Amino acid sequence: MPIAHLHILEGRSPEVKEELVKSLTLSICECLETKPEQVRILINEVPKGNWAVGGTLKE
Repeated sequence: MPIAHLHILEGRSPEVKEELVKSLTLSICECLETKPEQVRILINEVPKGNWAVGGTLKE
């Protein structure tokens, strides 16, 4: 059973997250030759104040 852990910045709409989950599930199924029912995806939404790139917080 494939499990994908995603860390994304908070603030994305439910519709965007739904499309992300659908697309990622299809990719995992193609690559690993498994069924969608076997795929698990966990989304961790990180506050911008807790996300840094190049030494700078993304607030």
